[in-house]
Amino acid sequence: MKKAQLVDIMSEKANLTKAAAAKALEAFISAVTAALMNREQVSLIGFGTFESKVRAARTGRNPKTGDVLQIPEALVPVFKAGKGLKDAVASGEMVEETTAQEA
Repeated sequence: MKKAQLVDIMSEKANLTKAAAAKALEAFISAVTAALMNREQVSLIGFGTFESKVRAARTGRNPKTGDVLQIPEALVPVFKAGKGLKDAVASGEMVEETTAQEA
């Protein structure tokens, strides 16, 4: 699925215009990116957790020349799926959304 397809689905499910759905998606991406840059964790219960982790420096090899090189440590984004997402994917069935009114 590409970004445009996600915007279409968000627009339909949230009863928003495509422009509003695109702005909402951009705002979400921006907020998560900013949090990860600040080494903060973003937890969405039932969906998953986004966080930043330091990948240690390591020795690599250029596959073309075989030369050994040092790869520096890097801050990388990591996503860990939550139980709800794992269960939904494993079951292969589309889980209907619940709203606050139904709960």
